[in-house]
Amino acid sequence: MSLAYQCPLCKHTLYSDMNTLTCTNNHRFDYAKEGYINLLPVQQKNSKQPGDNLDMVQARRAFLTTGHYRFLQQKVAELVASVNPENVIDLGCGEGFYTQAIASLANANVYGLDISKSAVKYAAKRYKTCNFSVASISHAPFADNEANVLVSIFAPLFEQELNRLLTRHGSLIVASPGPWHLKELKQYIYKEVNDHSPIDVPAHFELVAQDLIEQKVELNFTDVKNLITMTPFAWKFRPEHWQMLEQQGEHTVTLSFYVSHFKKM
Repeated sequence: MSLAYQCPLCKHTLYSDMNTLTCTNNHRFDYAKEGYINLLPVQQKNSKQPGDNLDMVQARRAFLTTGHYRFLQQKVAELVASVNPENVIDLGCGEGFYTQAIASLANANVYGLDISKSAVKYAAKRYKTCNFSVASISHAPFADNEANVLVSIFAPLFEQELNRLLTRHGSLIVASPGPWHLKELKQYIYKEVNDHSPIDVPAHFELVAQDLIEQKVELNFTDVKNLITMTPFAWKFRPEHWQMLEQQGEHTVTLSFYVSHFKKM
């Protein structure tokens, strides 16, 4: 049985009526022509255009097409498929790079949500086997205890919401930066680069397994620029940093990720 969307205003179930979702209180939400539904009310926006802006989305799209993150994509998709879920929610799905890979391997109903309209528009237009919505991951538009698996790729974890959404003994799959992820690039802007620690076990969950996966890749300046632009520390790069990066040309960069599997207790 697939998940039903929940009205973000009154929490009642949304029912499909042609290209519109409507609740019993007559709150109506129309599907966009690309196929996604916008379930982000004004009061949940933290800015005029919340989430990743168009520049970050385009940079991420360009970098991910190079295939350098495919080993992470495959690891996450295989882990999700291994637990034989019925309903999967990708919290902070971005452009759907991981969402569509999960849908291709898991025999499940796969949902992706992100607060960035630019990212979700691209995801919905390209990946028709998934269900995409613009929504806040801290107030996901789904009823309690309906997801078998939650996926979080570099997104904040809202423990109360994770616990609310998952079924009993449901799985939470999290990808987070490994110890020296992008250390070669961070050396341009930090005097001392500190290693990343594994994320803490969320409340009401237990750790099932945690893998560290790493690769070193050779990147040209265009790839490096896109990689930096799609990360939160892009704003720290000043013109002189970009000039040094461009002058160097080719770069060896460490890609390092923790992939953690938690189970709801």
